[in-house]
Amino acid sequence: MSGAHHIAAFLEMMSAERGAAANTIEAYRRDLADYAGFVAGRGHSLLDCPRDIVTAWLDALKQQGLSAASSARRLSAIRQFHKFLCADGLRGDDPTRIVASPKARRALPKVLSVAEVDRLLALAEAEANAPVSPQKQLSALRLYVLLEMLYATGLRVSELVSLRRAAVMRDAAFLTVTGKGNKERVVPMNDRARDAVRAWIAALPPGPWLFPANGEDGHLARQVFARDLKALAGRAGIASARVAPHVLRHAFASHLLAGGADLRVVQMLLGHADISTTQIYTHVLDEKLRNLVESHHPLAGS
Repeated sequence: MSGAHHIAAFLEMMSAERGAAANTIEAYRRDLADYAGFVAGRGHSLLDCPRDIVTAWLDALKQQGLSAASSARRLSAIRQFHKFLCADGLRGDDPTRIVASPKARRALPKVLSVAEVDRLLALAEAEANAPVSPQKQLSALRLYVLLEMLYATGLRVSELVSLRRAAVMRDAAFLTVTGKGNKERVVPMNDRARDAVRAWIAALPPGPWLFPANGEDGHLARQVFARDLKALAGRAGIASARVAPHVLRHAFASHLLAGGADLRVVQMLLGHADISTTQIYTHVLDEKLRNLVESHHPLAGS
């Protein structure tokens, strides 16, 4: 079996057994093809390449200007691939086992203030109710509903745009969302978001998707939502570079923590498998603790 066939078998396993998303599979395909080409260029195959080939590949990525975070993500794909080869008895050793992952300082997520989110929502609602052509009004209403739902639930943008209408047809206070790895989680939805969804569904023709579109997937592309959101931010007087769908997800998490929510609860709502992923938001808790000490410690003002 050739290297390409081994890669194809691995990708099939990731899709069928682990439920990896199509975007994840495509990223793995690119990373593994690049890695396989590097290995072949040094006279080895994927079944016999030693550890120093893996480290040389990482060095080459660094010389190409790839960030530590991007290199670490690629190495993660290669690790999983070599574990797959070992599990299938195609290799007796894993050359990535003791290779250190490139370390990157974890950047704090971009977060909008509560006031800025309010401005976005208020403008989106006003534009959804403005007297314009039916097509423009439908587009404006869609953007408003997307914003209300995103800030109310903290869904990943891919989860939001691909919601089926059946997920909200019962007007329930909770959404059941299928996230990464086909894992389901239950997310509450507030009254504002539910009211917006009701108005949106009433304006739609029958169909399976909550946010239908004419593309191949049948539902709205996340890039279209991102484009419309940036344009709205500009009209609201907020720099468009600071605003994207994932920034609203960050705002959801940060504002919950600032309001006293437990970190584990936020982890569950965001669909993070590991608490360490959610801990990027602990700067909010640090600030809250500092304010608490400043307010209540007897010597804080001295």
